[in-house]
Amino acid sequence: MERLLVSQPKITHMTIEFAQVMPHPLREIAHGEKSIWGNSFRLESGQKVLLNAASGKGKSTFTFSIFGLRNDYDGKILFDGKEISSLSLDEWTLIRQKKLAVVFQDLQLFPNFTVRENLLLKSELQPIFTEEEIRQFVIRLGLESKWNQACGILSMGQQQRIAIIRALVQPFEWLILDEPFSHLDEENAQIALQLINEISDNNKAGFVLTSLGEHYNFKYNNELYL
Repeated sequence: MERLLVSQPKITHMTIEFAQVMPHPLREIAHGEKSIWGNSFRLESGQKVLLNAASGKGKSTFTFSIFGLRNDYDGKILFDGKEISSLSLDEWTLIRQKKLAVVFQDLQLFPNFTVRENLLLKSELQPIFTEEEIRQFVIRLGLESKWNQACGILSMGQQQRIAIIRALVQPFEWLILDEPFSHLDEENAQIALQLINEISDNNKAGFVLTSLGEHYNFKYNNELYL
């Protein structure tokens, strides 16, 4: 008997769209023709995007707006065609737990908690990795001896690596990283970027990495500007 081939469904994740978005604090600043501000663009499922900008052009504003923590802008931000200003608190909770992970520029770690406690606290909300798997990420990023140390006494570069791991241990369809390597040397940035890329690929997820102009020797699908 001839075997019927059943096509596998294509896995698609959340599409993010900016439609003529202009943050109110940036309205008086001159923006180039390529700037995302005041223009329209889509972030398609699984893309790896570099967002380049000089200081003061709105990288953190982009991160906070896309995460729903700022709404002081004209235009629209849409997830799968739905304007995010219409999302309920329950919808935002689901999105932040399962669809959208973020590394903020100020990191937002709990300084009095240990590395282990910061990472497991996040992981326990939606567990996808065991404690040992998470510890292996810490070892891979060169922080094995810091596992039981309070995050507040770590250097900024060490804290950045912990914040990156914390974002990676939750489910996500998009990962937003706001200057995640600003305190890392080239070698550690490359190691962290490799881990980001691997876990994003495993999730079939996309990521947006904001930068002051450094490409980190990585081949991005798309490059945007502020």
